[in-house]
Amino acid sequence: QVQLVESGGGLVQPGGSLRLSCAASGSIFSINIMGWYRQAPGKERELVATISRDNITNYADSVKGRFTISRDNAKNTVYLQMNSLKPEDTADYYCNRRQWLGGRSYDYWGRGTQVTVSS
Repeated sequence: QVQLVESGGGLVQPGGSLRLSCAASGSIFSINIMGWYRQAPGKERELVATISRDNITNYADSVKGRFTISRDNAKNTVYLQMNSLKPEDTADYYCNRRQWLGGRSYDYWGRGTQVTVSS
């Protein structure tokens, strides 16, 4: 099992910034991708950004140029720097870790951290 603990959410004004962190612990496998997803009220969960162990990144079009995902492999931690936040970024943000072993993939999710962008 893998445990993911998120932190860094909160209330911020439009145009502001927040930094989310997610630390993984437990049965860590080296082949993995970590990422952030979000779910707004009444909407489905959507991809925000992912990053592979060798730092290949992928972003949703809606956050490109504003959000930056990064990771510290030594700490098994992934970060999401969110700048120029908009009210439509308001959502619960979930950390995800997908790892592979023996040709099989395993998905783990954090409990989520709330981000509210409002004046």
